[in-house]
Amino acid sequence: MAASTTRVLRLLALLQDRAHTGRDLAARLGVTDRTLRYDIQRLRELGYPVHAERGAIGGYRLGRGTTMPPLLLDDDEAVAVAVAVGLAEDGSTGIADIADHVTRALAKLDQILPKRLQRKVTALRDATAIGPATTGSREPDAPVPAGVLTTLAGAIRDSATVRIEEAAASEPVTEVEPYRLINWQRRWYLVAYSLENHSWRAIPVARIPHAAPGSRRFAARSLPDDDLVAFVMRHIATAGWRVQARVTVLAPAETVIARINPAVGVVEAVDADTCILYTGADALETVAIYLSMLMMDFRVDSPPELVAHIRTLAHRYTEAVADAP
Repeated sequence: MAASTTRVLRLLALLQDRAHTGRDLAARLGVTDRTLRYDIQRLRELGYPVHAERGAIGGYRLGRGTTMPPLLLDDDEAVAVAVAVGLAEDGSTGIADIADHVTRALAKLDQILPKRLQRKVTALRDATAIGPATTGSREPDAPVPAGVLTTLAGAIRDSATVRIEEAAASEPVTEVEPYRLINWQRRWYLVAYSLENHSWRAIPVARIPHAAPGSRRFAARSLPDDDLVAFVMRHIATAGWRVQARVTVLAPAETVIARINPAVGVVEAVDADTCILYTGADALETVAIYLSMLMMDFRVDSPPELVAHIRTLAHRYTEAVADAP
């Protein structure tokens, strides 16, 4: 019975991957055509809609049923699903009415994940903090390799250095002490202490194509900020974007701070009625959107390209209402 059950589970895994001919399935499972048909029938009785098609290109395939049957995942798929569900539980989906469902799904995954996979998932979950929710325009996604994330999370868990390769960096490979992963707007950042230049950094993980365990363990240092999410948000606002802007806002600093997301900009007071906003984005258009959402008078100090873009927008908007009553 155990051997038969194992074989049926192997058959299910094969069918979940793609369609197969009966001859291919029998050969892969090492059974006769009669035994294969018996196993197909067992799957159908368990609620799996296995469809059979005759002909030269026919075979067996798994279809859609009226209920949700059990699902088989390989190791990488199981880790990916558990991590994605964990991020959803932290509120990164922005959907308010699925929280309970996500929590129950995550509990089921945690209960059945093998220890070797649970260790990976737990390391990444414990090492990750979620950035603040934002409104308005969202920057383009910056996908990262799953292997890099799990390597960084494992190093954070073990307080071990990690060697990272950074794209377009002056030093192609550096060794750092990793402290935290921050997920914000579908982007990942690593808070780390660089052993090359002895400084704290917020490194975009999308710029790390490869990561490998380093040479030693380390004792925790005093952090650059009690709130590492805030540390990363300040880095993003002042240095983390392709376009950096300096804007004089004709309003008190506290008023501006209350209107913007911490990742959108850093505000410095000039006097009681004026402040400087340092902001940025990956495109001029996005910076212009942020500034329009302030609903305050402002003057763009730099860069010149942003000044030209806003002049173009001003002309376009003026023309749009020129004949309005």
